[in-house]
Amino acid sequence: MTIFSKANLLHLRLPFSLLLLPVYIFALSQTQNINALHAVLVFIVWHLLVYPASNAYNSYFDKDEGSIALLKNPPKIERNLYVLAVGLEWLGVALAAMLSVPFAFCVLLYNALSKAYSHPAIRLKKYPVISFLVVFVFQGWFIYVATYYAVGNIYTRFNTMVFLAGVVCSCLIGASYPLTQVYQHAEDGKRGDKTLSILLGIKGSFVFSGIIFFLGCGLMLLYWKQAQQLQNFYVFSVITLPVLGFFSWWFLQILKNETAASYSNMMRMTVISASVLLVYFLWLLF
Repeated sequence: MTIFSKANLLHLRLPFSLLLLPVYIFALSQTQNINALHAVLVFIVWHLLVYPASNAYNSYFDKDEGSIALLKNPPKIERNLYVLAVGLEWLGVALAAMLSVPFAFCVLLYNALSKAYSHPAIRLKKYPVISFLVVFVFQGWFIYVATYYAVGNIYTRFNTMVFLAGVVCSCLIGASYPLTQVYQHAEDGKRGDKTLSILLGIKGSFVFSGIIFFLGCGLMLLYWKQAQQLQNFYVFSVITLPVLGFFSWWFLQILKNETAASYSNMMRMTVISASVLLVYFLWLLF
């Protein structure tokens, strides 16, 4: 049984890793004096090594029988999936160390939290508030800040604009988080995981997501106001209308019948949101 079997490669969920690309692109768009080689290496570290390793860990320990992100019918878990995940994460650390020791430390910390999130000995995933805060901080603010400094050509002192942009990313990630769990209540509950969505309930998950999203919009307005580039916020407001449109339609369906909290609707919401944000941040970059 090869380590690079079709089942193992599917569990890396590489397309799902690319849905997290907007945070990287936003950091790239705001960085002065970009080192092109560093930018390529940082992309490889996060999106081709670290995120897929994290996805593989999650699949290995959860052993989902139902649909998971971008895998409607996940294949059975093979024993060597864990070996593949370990290999990818340490390759990511080695590559990060070629850029800088601080960046390698960031990758190590992210890898450790990925295991803690899913590993049965710790399993942060079963604690609704802690698991949310881990995703909120480390898939948003942390990735933005680590990327911002890793891709730069010169050392730049930490400033409030970097911090603020990172929090914006956390809000955009945090708004999506409970919506990715609304269709999994039965399976998560069967494993003893009390996710944030279970804690809030299906309708409560939508209300919470809406609040976090609009908080992110408010911080985005503050960011561009301080940067004296308010036109960038106006473009953001227009380009995210499809996200608001589908979110509102989905929420109305939920109010009528909670069975609308389905895998297919969750994936539509995720793809629309990630695609719209990717277009916006690519516009900023180019």
